[in-house]
Amino acid sequence: MAGASTRAGSPAAPAGTPLTTADGAPVEVRRSARRRRTVAAFWENGTAVVAIPASFSRAQEREWVHRMLEKLRLQGERGTRGAGRRRPRSDAALAAHAAGLSAKYLGGRAVPSSVRWVGNQNSRWGSATPSDGTIRLSDKLQPMPQWVIDYVLLHELAHLLVAGHNAAFWRLLEAYPETGRAKAFLEGVSFATSRGLMPAGDGDDIDDIDETGSAAFSD
Repeated sequence: MAGASTRAGSPAAPAGTPLTTADGAPVEVRRSARRRRTVAAFWENGTAVVAIPASFSRAQEREWVHRMLEKLRLQGERGTRGAGRRRPRSDAALAAHAAGLSAKYLGGRAVPSSVRWVGNQNSRWGSATPSDGTIRLSDKLQPMPQWVIDYVLLHELAHLLVAGHNAAFWRLLEAYPETGRAKAFLEGVSFATSRGLMPAGDGDDIDDIDETGSAAFSD
């Protein structure tokens, strides 16, 4: 057998190997006979995977798992900060940014199948379809502060885990420090629109689940 996969927390996992990341995402350790010296860490369907040589001792496994999980955490933080300077204009950049936000605030559990900008959402800032994992953000968000865009994106990512707007859903957003500020910002935009202070056609401050099963976040 060329390689082996051991999920941390199973009977084969050594004592001291993390069961989850600091954000609560599951950790999987993969031993491979093909690996000689290199160690890798990456996200796969919401799981933090650490790939190590099969020859590693249990002590080496514990050391490298801890080290690589810290590397994943720092990469997520750098990606989030960097996106604040370079806005994710393309769909590919937006999808990459969504992965970073999911890793940092949702433990990597929200794994969308696609994330894209759309120009046909005149009454919604964003929408998500939990059944197929797709997320769409209105391109009207692009001129707004990055922390507002991040809130809307996290809102839709959270809908992949909880479809409705119950207490469990809002608990998912508590980790993001700008949630209250971003909600107030969007409420201000909605108020200005309703008073004719902004161009019409930007929605009426409704946040619900439509009949198709898509989670829709409107302004």
